[in-house]
Amino acid sequence: MPDLRRFAQARPGSGPLTATVPREFVHRVAVAEILLTGWTRTDADRFTLTAQWPRAHQLHVSPDRSAYEPLLVAETVRQCGALLAHAAYEVPLDHCFVLQELRVDTRPEHLAVGAVPAEPVVDITVREVRRRAGRAAALRYDAAVRLGGERVATGHIAVTWTNASVYRRLRGGRSTDVGALRLPLPLPAPLPADRVGRALAADVLLSSADRPGRWRLRVDTSHPVFFDHPLDHIPGMLLLEAARQAVRAHGGPELRVPASFHATFQQYAEFDEPVWIEVSEEDGTDVQVAARQGESVVFACTVGAAAG
Repeated sequence: MPDLRRFAQARPGSGPLTATVPREFVHRVAVAEILLTGWTRTDADRFTLTAQWPRAHQLHVSPDRSAYEPLLVAETVRQCGALLAHAAYEVPLDHCFVLQELRVDTRPEHLAVGAVPAEPVVDITVREVRRRAGRAAALRYDAAVRLGGERVATGHIAVTWTNASVYRRLRGGRSTDVGALRLPLPLPAPLPADRVGRALAADVLLSSADRPGRWRLRVDTSHPVFFDHPLDHIPGMLLLEAARQAVRAHGGPELRVPASFHATFQQYAEFDEPVWIEVSEEDGTDVQVAARQGESVVFACTVGAAAG
């Protein structure tokens, strides 16, 4: 297990070598999925983090490898919060994190893939630290993402965490033992990959449903990115990607390029009941997307889509 105190003293750029942060700090198992390379505290609740973005990635780089996807920014900003919770606010590594809100606004014209991996700098301002019994229990923070000194994106996240016993209560009696979960539902047939802006059928999250603007969510728990490690519910990043694909599929011949995501995570999305992704309304370039399971909306997202 990494030594929090030792890592908390690290500073980016302190030597000739670059390494990623410990994978436990960003809740990843595969080293290839770790985006952050270092951090420093600049004020009481302000931080600067460094990252590296790969030139090719199954999900986070466009199929033609020309551009970074906005959800790469979202994942980078998410990892920032996890890292700071553990390293700066001393949250134990065995706590369970719950993403409540995520907003990311990008400037796609500045997200082109270059001749070498991009090395963004992320400035984090923690707006709120909620404490319970003297320990940090939740963060709300803003992020500004810079490449070469140019601001290319902004983000905002609200996240909470609990110990394992409280998390089990939050799950309402459902098992949190990933080895004992009921098997996910069989995968329905995917939409054509190019219709949702993907190269591989394995990355398609939508299946045809009974009416326009509505799709059945495909949840493949063997997917190496969304399920980098076993989970007891459908992860938030998968729902964000489903919203992105819904906007692409809904655009028809007038291709839309998603550039921003303003999402709230309202309930856990479970494996053993169908989830439906729906486009509810459009307002200019904004598209409202919701994920429904049973009678409940588990996720809602406004996707800002620029005409392609």
